[in-house]
Amino acid sequence: MPLYFEDFATGQELVSPARTVTEADIVSFAAWTGDYNPVHTDAVAAAAGRFGERIAHGALGLSLCLGLISRTGAFEGSAVALLGIDGWRFRAPVRIGDTVHARVTILDTRLTSRGDAGVVERRFSLVNQHGDVTQEGRMDVMVKLRPEPAAR
Repeated sequence: MPLYFEDFATGQELVSPARTVTEADIVSFAAWTGDYNPVHTDAVAAAAGRFGERIAHGALGLSLCLGLISRTGAFEGSAVALLGIDGWRFRAPVRIGDTVHARVTILDTRLTSRGDAGVVERRFSLVNQHGDVTQEGRMDVMVKLRPEPAAR
């Protein structure tokens, strides 16, 4: 069930279900984006690199945040538009086998200038199974106002 503008409050937190990042996720993402950087796709080269193994693309982690939070249903059917991604930081690698979830904190809400929708300012965090924040930043969204009840 979607949440509407009126349902959000500063400080509110949403937590998604978790999912495990697989080798297939990384290979698929590389194929879709054309980003075949060895740190993601070459096990031998990655083993000799900084992280000692292949890691997920940064943009894959960001995309997982959006997909994971959609599993809560909070914005399904009420989101109008993603307004931007700001101050995104990659804090730690996402590794094959990591189980991650998304955490969203509502920073603020305001009506749009037209007054027919609202802006929800959100801070996203992608958190691994150890409780480490691997990525974080802002992704504000425009959402619908609660529909008026139908007249009888």
